[in-house]
Amino acid sequence: MRETDTVAVVLATSPAAGLPCAGGTLLERLTAQLVTLPVREVHVVTRGDASPGGYGAWPDGPPGRAPGLPTVDGMRHLAATSDGLAEDLRIVAKVARAATSPVAVLAADVVAHTEALAGLLEHPSRPTGAVVGNGDPSPLRPPVRTEWGRVVSAGNSFHEVEWPNGTFRGVLQVGEAHLAGFADVAEELADLAQRRRLGRVSDAEVTDLLLTGLVRAGVPVHAVSLRSLHCSRVAGQAAAEEAVAELARVDEPEARLDAAIKTGDGLFATFCVSSWSRHVVRLAARLNLTPNAVTGVSVGLAAIAAIWFSDGHRPAMLVGAAALYLSFVLDCVDGQLARYTRAFSQLGGWLDAMCDRLKEYVVYAGLAAGAAAAGPHDVWPLAVATMLLQTIRHMVDFSYAGQVAEARATAAATGPPRPLGVPWDAASAPASGGGSGAGAVLALSRRLDRGAAYWVKKTIVLPIGERMALIAVTAALFDARVTFVALLSWGLVALVYTAAGRIARSFA
Repeated sequence: MRETDTVAVVLATSPAAGLPCAGGTLLERLTAQLVTLPVREVHVVTRGDASPGGYGAWPDGPPGRAPGLPTVDGMRHLAATSDGLAEDLRIVAKVARAATSPVAVLAADVVAHTEALAGLLEHPSRPTGAVVGNGDPSPLRPPVRTEWGRVVSAGNSFHEVEWPNGTFRGVLQVGEAHLAGFADVAEELADLAQRRRLGRVSDAEVTDLLLTGLVRAGVPVHAVSLRSLHCSRVAGQAAAEEAVAELARVDEPEARLDAAIKTGDGLFATFCVSSWSRHVVRLAARLNLTPNAVTGVSVGLAAIAAIWFSDGHRPAMLVGAAALYLSFVLDCVDGQLARYTRAFSQLGGWLDAMCDRLKEYVVYAGLAAGAAAAGPHDVWPLAVATMLLQTIRHMVDFSYAGQVAEARATAAATGPPRPLGVPWDAASAPASGGGSGAGAVLALSRRLDRGAAYWVKKTIVLPIGERMALIAVTAALFDARVTFVALLSWGLVALVYTAAGRIARSFA
């Protein structure tokens, strides 16, 4: 075990934690899964009675040692008793203040694939995140709203979520950078619970409260999607047995590969690449290729495409279009391979972003050179204009993302933007601008996040997949002049649309 491995707090405070399942109780099953993950310390919180959810459920658990946890060299197992919600939250705060590595908080009544837990706890960047699934909300599946892979609103029995599009599944991790703010949130919630200021919130909602508190405090919380995996909290024996049976019906290795295929991509990437790139990912993993190596091959194919485009004649343009498509396929595969093997790195992310721009501009140069070689048309001005437009578009995107990240970091460092004592349904509701135009625009945008309108929104911004497809098709069927005119026309529409959306979000 490494000092950077996660410290886990398992809340075995509900009767469901002691429910029997194959090989033991739900608590024993969950803690056995944690042993296989990068977790170096486990704190099991129980009630101080002999109820089914208390210490008496695990007679082999002496004081000071977490009951039911397999013994593993190098892993510390600790137990603590609590008399209620407020004490549960204070124990979490104490662990967070003492930790020097990420802290995970899990409900012991969670029944999950190990791979679903690993998607968060084994992530190399050790992010602050939560496991999020689909389906209708329920008391054990509180609603959340996610945007661009982040949890932006989280609910519980004291806080409603506007426009929910997912449900929280009881597994939360807080990265090292956010531990101090997390401890503050847990302590403030404990004070509110002790003063009975949290309404009808029950003892089973510790993780739900903590997630809501983190989001309200401005901490960026990564949403870990389940895809075809399962992770659910259960309340009774029948539900536990059904949940375990659901796990057995899923091929976990294949589900891990499915989870590596990014959701939320553009139309072209989703249907013309991700629909089959899993086979390339599997082959690359068997060959022990690194994501950075795949990125390098993608750059090489883009250079080959540019060389063929520079010929300017129809057969060469067709070959160049094919090479460009394969380059984009590998551009998707490098990220998919990183997620599949969990071989993330800051260098890899930087290389991927830089190489995307490099490949695109090299192809523009090849097309312009080919047009000059094949005919009298000089398209270099169009090529330069296209490069400038793309540079401006990326500047708009990345500068906005940077400002949002900075604002969230500042909010996380300076504490909650508003007192937690304020009723959460009012304090955390998305701003509507009091009926302003900006709020109306955002409300309309959220209503369009389904069906065909969803794909129109994804396509209109001209993401990289659509750009590569546009270049390949127009270059193969027409010429470089048509390619650049199409890129400029569509790119201008995308720039206006994106800028308008950024402005609306800024005022809402």
